[in-house]
Amino acid sequence: MKILQVKHYDEMSQKAAELLIDRIRRSPGINLGLATGGTPVGLYAQMVNDHQKNHTSYRDVTTFNLDEYMGLSGEDPNSYRLFMDKHLFNHIDIQKSNTHVPIGDTDNPNQQCSDYENLIERHGGIDLQVLGIGSNGHIGFNEPGTSFHSETHIVELTPSTREANARYFNSLNEVPSHAISMGIASIMRSREIVLLVSGDAKRDALEHLLQGDVNESFPASILKTHPAVTIIADEAAIGKTLAP
Repeated sequence: MKILQVKHYDEMSQKAAELLIDRIRRSPGINLGLATGGTPVGLYAQMVNDHQKNHTSYRDVTTFNLDEYMGLSGEDPNSYRLFMDKHLFNHIDIQKSNTHVPIGDTDNPNQQCSDYENLIERHGGIDLQVLGIGSNGHIGFNEPGTSFHSETHIVELTPSTREANARYFNSLNEVPSHAISMGIASIMRSREIVLLVSGDAKRDALEHLLQGDVNESFPASILKTHPAVTIIADEAAIGKTLAP
């Protein structure tokens, strides 16, 4: 794993955007794996800003999001589909038909999992996957104990994950209990992975990733076995213990 240390969140977002934009310019038809939550918001803002100033085109880019809450339609204000529209898709020239997010309000969640996995495969796989990391080591919505061999599947969210995401809802009770998530094996098939880590709340998770063993009890640990992972982490996340 390559570790890029930056000073703060804004610089992390800028460096991540520079990396993604470079890949898009090299390969205009790239397949991107995208994440949601607070961590990548700055990245998407930088991508939008670059598109407006430098006219980087996304017309031939295809995107696949990691996950979606079960039971939420794409029009729900707390859905990840609407999140992506709000923060990125509505502000660049990407074709909406090329943007893919699991369907959360499907009548057949198990079939949706299979269909989503097959959709990624039909497009030739993901070239570059953006990830964040949960305080318990989850990537996507793959909670501790998830099999490293898992593909897109239905996930029961842990109390800690629901509490962490409650700030986006009116109350904890409104946070869905389940989600559809790309599996760990799905993520690991990506040809390149960029992991964004910011803030002292993620310091323990980053330390565990870098210094701990590869174990299903800490899902992100599997990233140590991937041949092309770049970690972009700010000083608050790295801390004194991990600083060079």
